[in-house]
This record gives sequence, C-alpha cells and structure tokens, in this order.
Amino acid sequence: MFEVSVQETFAAAHFLRGYQGKCERLHGHNYRVEVTVAGEKLDSIGMLCDFVVIKRELRKLLERLDHYHLNEVPPFDEINTTAENVAHYIWMEMQKALGAGVNVSQTRVWETDTCVATYRP
Repeated sequence: MFEVSVQETFAAAHFLRGYQGKCERLHGHNYRVEVTVAGEKLDSIGMLCDFVVIKRELRKLLERLDHYHLNEVPPFDEINTTAENVAHYIWMEMQKALGAGVNVSQTRVWETDTCVATYRP
C-alpha cells in the first residue's frame, strides 16, 4: 500500500454548541490539516497521486474556512464545529474534489500542536 500526504493550515474562529467549559465561548485556532491518499498502484511515472493536485484542491477547500467564524459556514451552521466534524467534512469534500479514482484514506485536523482529530472511512 502506498500513501502520500499533504498538509496545509488555516485560521478560524468557532465555539462549541452544547459544551460546558471555555470552548463554549468564541475563540480561534490556527488549524493544521493533513490529507492522506492511499492506493495499491502507481501510475506510469511512479506516482500514486500528484502532491500538486492534492494541495491545489485542499487549498481551494480551506479558502472556504480560512478567517471565518466556522459556526456561520455550512455545514457548521447546523453541525457542531468539533475537530472530529471538521476532519470528516474535509474528508468528504476532498474525496469529491479528487474524484472516484482516488482514495482519500484519512484526514487529520490539529486544533493545537498537541490536539488532533482523525477521520478514516
């Protein structure tokens, strides 16, 4: 099995609905996101998926979140802005953007240097 991963960052504000503690108040993070693509076969030049393609699609997706109040951005206007939900959302959107021939095997979202959520289908 081959895997390739790219990382990007974005900054956003949010608060957690239904949470009792300091994260129920509006606050911000400098998020780090990692998208991993996996597969058994390489193309004719020895690549699983071009880093450039993954980065381009991830940057386009993160533009929708960067420097926004996440609770006001669909789908987070309806679902909670947990790191777990953000990781799942990024997986769904990246899988759509990269197409059926690419297997996004996991996404990871760091809210801080020491706190990360992972989504694997």
